[in-house]
Amino acid sequence: MDIYQTAVRPVLFSGLKADPELLHQRSLQMLNWMDAQRDRPPIRWLHHQLQQAYCIQPVALQQTLWGLSFNNPVGLAAGFDKDGLAVGMWPNFGFGFAELGTVTLHAQPGNPKPRLFRLPSDQAALNRMGFNNQGAAALAERLSRRRLTAPFAGQTSQNGLVAGSIPIGINLGKSKITPLEMAAEDYVGSFRLLKALGDYFVVNVSSPNTPGLRSLQAADQLERIFIALQQENDAQKPILVKIAPDLEWDAIAAVIDLAQAHRLAGIIATNTTIRRDNLITKQIAATGNPVSEEAGGISGAPVRQRATEIIRFIYQKTGGQLPIVGVGGIFTAQDAWEKITAGASLIQVYTGWIYEGPWMVRRILEGLSHQLEQHDLATIADAVGLSA
Repeated sequence: MDIYQTAVRPVLFSGLKADPELLHQRSLQMLNWMDAQRDRPPIRWLHHQLQQAYCIQPVALQQTLWGLSFNNPVGLAAGFDKDGLAVGMWPNFGFGFAELGTVTLHAQPGNPKPRLFRLPSDQAALNRMGFNNQGAAALAERLSRRRLTAPFAGQTSQNGLVAGSIPIGINLGKSKITPLEMAAEDYVGSFRLLKALGDYFVVNVSSPNTPGLRSLQAADQLERIFIALQQENDAQKPILVKIAPDLEWDAIAAVIDLAQAHRLAGIIATNTTIRRDNLITKQIAATGNPVSEEAGGISGAPVRQRATEIIRFIYQKTGGQLPIVGVGGIFTAQDAWEKITAGASLIQVYTGWIYEGPWMVRRILEGLSHQLEQHDLATIADAVGLSA
């Protein structure tokens, strides 16, 4: 029996009637405290218990991308831990990697509250957070302090389960106060502060919650950003771009061409959607407004199919030569398998993890291992693009 789904989630979602963002921040603060106290015997024991409950290490799920070793293909998506508060805790929940941010050059409070809403009938969330974060300098300082005691990648124990043993990505966004014509300089400013501290980086031009940001997905705008970042990228860190599910096929093709021309490491498909069709939810209870009138992006199950279609399109157009990180509506091992066989080398979860709870990652990994056995495949890399 999953105690999260039977007891904890009903209280969090319905019983407390608390603001989802407040609950989210309280959870991060608790995880931050646990990470900071990890050397104290009682907390060290708790870390061990989390690892025993949530972590498995099937050899068949390991792979290497961009020179980085991934114990498994399931990562935590950007947006959950914007400021890296719980960076040392994510391995304990079974994640194979984690992506921090979105972080901007200038600290910013984000959009007015309330700005995060659950849509349980749709297994979805609506958010218009607006890149609220403490800024690139603050994240750099936090990661620098933590790395003195636990490097993020490459430091493993005999069982591979130590805090900091997974690759850490950093998702970069444009500051709201920065004019669109200065976007490239803004992204480079964040990258310059953080480039020694992340294992890979993501250009986020696809959030619907910063005015004008999605216009940067246009080829001429995006090329300026890619050129500027690669000029700064003296250590040749992997740089990816995250795209919206609402792009037309020709626009996606243009992004692919640019990514290949400027030697990007891959594409993350996809961000949240601004579409509202086919939602069961008609009204946001917290505001009393129709969901069609609420600004923000929808994540979770409603974006699942479109994200998978885009992954397959990218894989087919590139012949599988440009790695894809699949994200959008992953709740089960079957959801993960569909993304991987469509062409994703790695996958990320966020909304699904909120709904399914901390045992979700382990269930997905067990399910993926079973799928490999069923298809007589030796490694997860052999499954990438199987149905594309």
